[in-house]
Amino acid sequence: AKMLSRLRNPWVFISLLCITATSVFFSFFWSSAVHFLGAQKPSFCACHKCLTGGDLWFRQLVSSSPIPFLSRQSPTSEDAFNWWKSERCNFTFYNTTVDEVLKMFSSVPVVQSSPDRCRTCAVVGNSGNLKGSHYGPLIDFHDIVIRMNRAPIKGYEKDVGTKTTYHAMYPESAISLDNSTRLVFFPFKINDFLWLLKRFSSGILSHIYSFMKYVHKRWLGNKGRYPSTGFLTVALSMYICDEVSVFGFGADRDGNWNHYFEILKNKRLRTGPHAGTHEYEFIQQLHKMQKIRFFKGW
Repeated sequence: AKMLSRLRNPWVFISLLCITATSVFFSFFWSSAVHFLGAQKPSFCACHKCLTGGDLWFRQLVSSSPIPFLSRQSPTSEDAFNWWKSERCNFTFYNTTVDEVLKMFSSVPVVQSSPDRCRTCAVVGNSGNLKGSHYGPLIDFHDIVIRMNRAPIKGYEKDVGTKTTYHAMYPESAISLDNSTRLVFFPFKINDFLWLLKRFSSGILSHIYSFMKYVHKRWLGNKGRYPSTGFLTVALSMYICDEVSVFGFGADRDGNWNHYFEILKNKRLRTGPHAGTHEYEFIQQLHKMQKIRFFKGW
């Protein structure tokens, strides 16, 4: 009953990542991605090095992305719906449910990237390699800090920081958030939309679709069943930030994904249904290309 009770706040931005090929975030950042895709001057932001610059491969990777927001003007395609394959409902019922969700939320204002501003982001995963890293102050130094799933802060401040701007999660990983944190909601199935309908009556909604399919195909080469929440968040940060730093990603020495806040019990977990090794290597590749900064911990 206490879950998300404090999120009934008109200032909370609720973003839906529709897994029938979708992903999620704040529509007021999409304009920066649009500028990214077009022919722009090398310095479109005030950062030392902007994501808007770079080599042809990266520009083509980003330019092939679908419009990352679900709305009545840009609905989920039936092809994207069928791609996910996990839904037991039909496409008509799905659209009816999404339409009910869209009635609850309105669009948010557009804020474009600017040569007068440098928007820095820290994407913070939950890997055990954060323990003892002392990254806390560095993480908090960023303008925007994005966390995900059950990531606790209390007791781990030295390693993970104290600041949270956005928190990405889905019903099974939901935790209570304070009113200063904006929710990024990832609905992986139709029941997640129904869960949302029961718990929220107002707010500001933006959500992107077909993004998961795009990331799975273009970023991961169809490896793994589907991208992890963390990797999707890293991919999405390319569209909402001018500079991106990534923390807390990677498996332990045995190849298992573990968390900084708990002891791993399943020693045969590996990376679950996700292509964890390939996701990690891709993040490292972006780091080597100087597209992001990757802090590996330990």
